Amino acid sequence: MMSLALIVALSMGLSGYFPEISPDLRSNLTIFILAVMMTVSLSRIPYKGLNPADDPKSVLRAVILSMVVASSIPLAASLFFTDEAFKVGLVFIGLTPFAASVVPLSYILRGDMKHAARGAIAVYFLSVIYIPFMVWLMLDKIIDVTGVIIAVAQVVVVPLFLSRLLVKIEIKKENLAIFLNSCIFILVFLSVGASANMFRSEVLLLVTFMGIAALRTFGLGLGLEIMERRAGVPWEQRVTDVLMTSYKNKGIAIALVTAVAASAALAPGKALFPVTASIVVEICWVIFMDAYLFSPKRMKRELEREGRGSEVA
Repeated sequence: MMSLALIVALSMGLSGYFPEISPDLRSNLTIFILAVMMTVSLSRIPYKGLNPADDPKSVLRAVILSMVVASSIPLAASLFFTDEAFKVGLVFIGLTPFAASVVPLSYILRGDMKHAARGAIAVYFLSVIYIPFMVWLMLDKIIDVTGVIIAVAQVVVVPLFLSRLLVKIEIKKENLAIFLNSCIFILVFLSVGASANMFRSEVLLLVTFMGIAALRTFGLGLGLEIMERRAGVPWEQRVTDVLMTSYKNKGIAIALVTAVAASAALAPGKALFPVTASIVVEICWVIFMDAYLFSPKRMKRELEREGRGSEVA
């Protein structure tokens, strides 16, 4: 769905048919859609039996991978940019937690689903403090931190609590997939459309931002997988750890960038450009993970190497 939204938004943007949307309207739409999407996504993660205190090592691992390792490359790259809009985009890519979909993906790819769910609970709660603090540290002279706190409350805090009201409501997987994919389509469409012209006019910057995204996804993901494999870390944990490190919640990045760009008088298209460029790379990364890195054939080979070949169905 991300691929389709990217193609449609770029086609309309580059041909001049993308609708004019005011920054405030784009910000409000993005915040609302993401808040609803996050509420539904987080409702599929039960808190019962996943108390972070029950496995502090798992929580610490998730926090380090998501908030330190995964953040390192975009945050470091932002220091080399003087343009405030580009700097804002890179910082929010770095501060965004891993996607809530890491939990179901861990199940699908035979990862450690409990580790993923426990880590998601901890990381999302901590991001309420982590994101505003890091924004104050790195962007205090550019944007108002108060606006960031409000936006984080809207897209993280409110969904964390409202999602508990939906935990016991059964939602068919097919319906959930349709709903979430529709939300993703709209979010990507709004963000890519705003910066579509820059894909043609700023080719060097596009390549630069895609290079940064490639280091963050392919570089960190493959590097971690190789290191953990050599260290004897079992398949389940490697799958989830790599997802936590390389698969960011782009919806939160889009929503926060859109919100602060509107309040700080930054050009939304420029601020979103690092995010939209990274979406292209993340689509390639997801295809690579599905087709090779975590494919059934490789999983079978890895489990046999670990002496667990009988576990393969």
